[in-house]
Amino acid sequence: MSTYRVAVLGLGAMGLPMATRLTRGLTVHGFDISPERMDLAATAGIATFDSARAASEGVDAVLLAVRNGEQLREVLFGEAGIAGVLQPGAVVCMTSTVGVDDVVEVAARLAGHGVHLVDAPLSGGPVRAGEGDLLIVVGAAPEAREKARPVLELLASTLTVIGDRAGDGQAFKTVNQLLCGVHIAAAAEALALAERLGLDPAATLQTLAAGAAGSFMLANRGPRMLQAYDEGGAEVLSRLDIFVKDMGIVTKAARSTGLPTPLAAAAEQLYLLGAAAGRSAEDDSAVITVVAPRRGREQG
Repeated sequence: MSTYRVAVLGLGAMGLPMATRLTRGLTVHGFDISPERMDLAATAGIATFDSARAASEGVDAVLLAVRNGEQLREVLFGEAGIAGVLQPGAVVCMTSTVGVDDVVEVAARLAGHGVHLVDAPLSGGPVRAGEGDLLIVVGAAPEAREKARPVLELLASTLTVIGDRAGDGQAFKTVNQLLCGVHIAAAAEALALAERLGLDPAATLQTLAAGAAGSFMLANRGPRMLQAYDEGGAEVLSRLDIFVKDMGIVTKAARSTGLPTPLAAAAEQLYLLGAAAGRSAEDDSAVITVVAPRRGREQG
């Protein structure tokens, strides 16, 4: 086992497969508040600890996924924060989408502890995480990237350095999420319209995907949109409230630059309507039920 040690904090749907993947070449420490996830981690060869601080002591890198900037600051600098136990020269690899401002602020605070922040938002689901097939975009100083390289190279099949500053990764992911959020909303409208026009939804989806109107998001979310009206809805692979958060980041960033983004703003409202209708915890494909609350053609 390598002498390079990495702590993975949060062993959920993405954290556990990433931690398991990292055991192929590194010594992996893990922590999660769920005893069940800790048991699964131990079975996978991950050394588990009873707190995030204990898991982070003396490691070379910390792999961190949080929901927002508030959680990021709490994990690092809160009452049980880990910043105080990280050794100088360690790196914190931040894989979430929280926005440029929060990452820049946190990077400056970590620098006061002699710790680097590697801004490394990623794309890909749990299966790809376990296979080391993630897309990771990195914004960090060269020395920080080099220190994080063993972690990033094990997890990524596509690893792109987008800039030398913490925050550059977030900037790129903001642009990426603008397109993803708009594409999902457009797919929902298109499939809802097809059904209202009396077309077979499955045949329409298959034919669209083969032509110029096809896109990854249409092919990926489209089948789940066709399940959204079923009892229980589609399998939850990406929660709707993630795009409430991410489109909020997009529109805030656009306003800060004075750039009009009418399509992003419209998509954001669609996700907000879904959340207001109680669909926050459903798959984001459930936006089709916001566009068309009932299935089938209009009557009358």
